Amino acid sequence: MDASTIVNLVKERLGIRTTVRDSYLESITQSVITELEDEKGLALDAENFNHLLFCADYATWRYQSRDESGAMPRHLQFRLHNLILHNRRVP
Repeated sequence: MDASTIVNLVKERLGIRTTVRDSYLESITQSVITELEDEKGLALDAENFNHLLFCADYATWRYQSRDESGAMPRHLQFRLHNLILHNRRVP
């Protein structure tokens, strides 16, 4: 999964035009990718727009909710559940 593409999507969604927050966004993005692959067992495909946009939406939510203690929004939970059901990595 290409983290730089996801960072660019997150920046577009948030309306960020500078590179000031890039290192922080890159860390969040890499964390999301690692969590989905290593902890959730997903085989992410950079050519699959569902995977790409889910990673961008998840990273955006992580960035925006950094000072909040709330749970993941229901729409992200639903999409993650569907990804897990349909895209489990075979050991």
